[in-house]
Amino acid sequence: MPMPDMNLLIALDALLEEGSVVGAARRMHLSPAAMSRTLARVREALGDPVLVRAGRGLVPTPRALAMQAQVRGLVNQATELFQARDEVDMSTSQRLFNVRSNDVFFGGFGGRLVESTRQQAPLATVRFVPEGEGDDDALREGRIDLHVTSRRNFGPEIKMQHLFTTGFVGLVREGHPIFDGPLTPERFAAFDHVSVSRRGRARGPIDDALETLGLSRRVSFITPNFHSAIFSTAGSDMILALPEPVLWGMRQLGLRMLPLVIPLELEPVSVIQAWHPRFDKDPAHRWLRQTLKQACDTHEARYGGKGL
Repeated sequence: MPMPDMNLLIALDALLEEGSVVGAARRMHLSPAAMSRTLARVREALGDPVLVRAGRGLVPTPRALAMQAQVRGLVNQATELFQARDEVDMSTSQRLFNVRSNDVFFGGFGGRLVESTRQQAPLATVRFVPEGEGDDDALREGRIDLHVTSRRNFGPEIKMQHLFTTGFVGLVREGHPIFDGPLTPERFAAFDHVSVSRRGRARGPIDDALETLGLSRRVSFITPNFHSAIFSTAGSDMILALPEPVLWGMRQLGLRMLPLVIPLELEPVSVIQAWHPRFDKDPAHRWLRQTLKQACDTHEARYGGKGL
């Protein structure tokens, strides 16, 4: 079956609304003759007269009356589809947002994002999606809305925005023996360490920094997520290095911050949010990006890159 001419739908809406060929012609910026020809095409497409003569005017047929509301609704939907919408009422939005990042970001900023959503978009849902290996097409295929990460190797079409820059700190249990003496690279390297790596790697920037000082550390525990690393650190003498935003609330677990800038010089990490351009003009998605950026800006203003 050939695709029908969608312009006939707009013409039918005008004819039923105006109840006359002349009125519909004026509304559609056509001549009365052109509108008459369009009415003939509508009649042929529907197999119904649509408008019939009654005295000096035209009246709709029963079928035309039955379909008038449906026609009006379809035209309204098409109009909204092609009109740019710069605003959205998030108080009534039931949007589901999928945000991918590691559990460090979720722990440090997830609560603020969820609270903002509760206040501004109470019917919307934020679903945190853990990072995984070999899933570089998730943004492109629309399976996630945002990817919060420090990586930059996305496709050329992916849009990115800087969120914050953070340094590394160490995390140890309260009463850790490292605080019994001066904090030096030698004493830092003398204790066992935890490595967080999805790929099971033990080596990282800390090892490179220690190597320049002629030192090395022993990584005795490797885990794919920070959650297990943090709780393992709380019950041992191991040292865990991690980005400082996760330190919110760590004192409640009996953990203490260990500055790493004293024994080691580590490059700060720049964290970004990335999204596919298909969502760039979407008002709800723009709200999500702005809300997430505001949560990160609030952290930097409050802590100034000083963790706790």
